[in-house]
Amino acid sequence: MRKNLFVVFAVLIVASLVLSACGAPAATEAPVAPAAATDVPAAPAATEAPAATVEPTVAPTEDPMAMYLPSAVTGDIITAGSSTVFPLSERMAERFKEEGFAGNITIDSIGTGAGFERFCKTGETDISNASRKIKDAEIENCTKLATPRTPVQFRVGTDALAVVVSSENTFLKDVTLEQLAAIFSTAEKWSDIDPSYPAEPIQRFSPGTDSGTFDYFVEAVLAPANKVDDKANIPAGEKAILEAKNIQFSEDDNVLVQGVEGSPYAIGYFGFAYFSENKGKLQSVSVGGVTPDEKTAEDGSYKLSRPLYIYSDAAIMKAKPQVAAFIRFYLTEVNNEIQTVGYFPASQALIDEAIKAWEEALK
Repeated sequence: MRKNLFVVFAVLIVASLVLSACGAPAATEAPVAPAAATDVPAAPAATEAPAATVEPTVAPTEDPMAMYLPSAVTGDIITAGSSTVFPLSERMAERFKEEGFAGNITIDSIGTGAGFERFCKTGETDISNASRKIKDAEIENCTKLATPRTPVQFRVGTDALAVVVSSENTFLKDVTLEQLAAIFSTAEKWSDIDPSYPAEPIQRFSPGTDSGTFDYFVEAVLAPANKVDDKANIPAGEKAILEAKNIQFSEDDNVLVQGVEGSPYAIGYFGFAYFSENKGKLQSVSVGGVTPDEKTAEDGSYKLSRPLYIYSDAAIMKAKPQVAAFIRFYLTEVNNEIQTVGYFPASQALIDEAIKAWEEALK
């Protein structure tokens, strides 16, 4: 019996050893570790902490125009020129100061031609106000200065030249350009223009020869009526008005206003702003049946409409930030102010062109 039990136990032990050998892998089947296996292995990727996210540093956005704000600049700004542009520049200077400019702005009303002399011949001014484009001879004068200047043009508005008579005038309501030329040259009495008009001497009032308004009037009215070789002639037109009888010239438009309002037989011309200021004392005369207003000035149907400008120089604008700032302010705000002065806005396209010229000048 014992012998049989011993045999059974022996069989069970052998079977157990066989089963153990089949279930466990042989030690020789384990992969051979590389030479570096003795190093401490890296932790599994899943257990690695994610790298911290670093947000890029972004510099605060700055307004590139901030340095040209009225409150950011100081110093002197010297302007001179057109009596027509004068009230507009005066208003823009007031606004510039209201917005924080603490410096000084000088604006002299001396006429366009005299203004270009100060800007291009003597180099005294930073900005030249003009009711016409600068002439080639004036540009040449700018190049001859000790520090040469290159005029940069900025369109700031539109003027409709007003032909005016006294509020007491009862006969003149409309004129043709041809009649207007005669009124300011060869005609002596109103009846020379129309037999139904009074046989009274014409009293004439005109801006002076330094005025861009005078230049424009000669070019638009007198030159076509005084042709040479069948072409409008500016020297002949200028000679005709300068030789007219009973005429008074002045660079001060207020003097012209006072002269015209003083007699029912007087007539004058000047920028529309001065007529607007004196509507109770003066009447505007239509030209060719068209009265001056924003629409007729802009589309050219009023034959005596003209552009208004200011001029400066790139070197001046760079050396004097206050000048650059004033011009920038002028261009961006002028259409908000110009009609309160008595002129008409330039189109936005023309203002944009002027702003582009400003940007180019400061590069």
